[in-house]
Amino acid sequence: MTLNIPTPTLQINFSHALREIRNLHLREALAETVRRVDIPELDRQLSIVAPSSGIALLASKGLRGELVFPTELILQSAPRLLGYYRLLFGFSQKEFYTAQTGLSFFHSMEKKGTLNAKQHDGLGLLCKEMSKTGSALLKGIGAKHISASLLDNLTLLSLGPQLRGGANVKRGIEGIQQVFNIIKAIVSSHISTSSERHIEILNAAHRTVHIDFAADPDIVIREEMIPGNYRKLIAIEVKAGADFSNIHNRLGEAEKSHQKAKNDGFVECWTVVNVDRINRNMAKRESPTTNRFYLISDLMTDNNESYTDFKNRILSLTGIPT
Repeated sequence: MTLNIPTPTLQINFSHALREIRNLHLREALAETVRRVDIPELDRQLSIVAPSSGIALLASKGLRGELVFPTELILQSAPRLLGYYRLLFGFSQKEFYTAQTGLSFFHSMEKKGTLNAKQHDGLGLLCKEMSKTGSALLKGIGAKHISASLLDNLTLLSLGPQLRGGANVKRGIEGIQQVFNIIKAIVSSHISTSSERHIEILNAAHRTVHIDFAADPDIVIREEMIPGNYRKLIAIEVKAGADFSNIHNRLGEAEKSHQKAKNDGFVECWTVVNVDRINRNMAKRESPTTNRFYLISDLMTDNNESYTDFKNRILSLTGIPT
């Protein structure tokens, strides 16, 4: 029997991120802010926005009110702490900062740590409404279960999916960049200009071919027939997630993108995945619009049939002389 336990890379990265987040958005950041502000003024504001029953409950546990109830003074002193209350109340950024909640224009407080005039004017209402949510949280948990460690754990429970989502986005971007760099190496001898997200080459017909690190699809290759008029050659979707159990969702996402690309006039639609044991027949059923499937691991080396096929098709479709 052999065991092959992976390196806990994700958790190591999370530990580094958590140290930074604690100093910006979690209880440590709140405590540091409280040390800097005028406590009588903080207590006065708490008495306005927070119910006395909630303040009394927290006090009975040796806890201050701002652990659950935001005030203008706290958010003016440290706008990023809006993220602390969002996490404590269990909301993702996506569901919290929306037009439906009316909170979308407060997002930059958490994200950038800034406070503009419009946000400043809205802090009173924001704190009042969020204090209602804080009251509901205390009531739902129950008085005998309230503790500092529980409140801290609740923020961490909300933070976990946020960190994992960020890690998935980062992995996806890195995967797209890998494939983009592979294409760049293939066409390198004909590049006229390039940057991190854009390559221009001159093909055998003396036409400019544009290769772009795009959004949806991830990489697009277009031949410029006349200025401003393009023949859309290849749309490439890169699914860099390595979790096999989620391959169906990723192929479904690729299919939606390729259907859009086909309707937009692209000739070829390719999907590059990071799951080596993918079943090609299953993949074709999940994404029938995909013309070619490739593995990132195959494209990272130039001594296999899949890489050779990928390279030859890039050269052929772009019209680069060989």
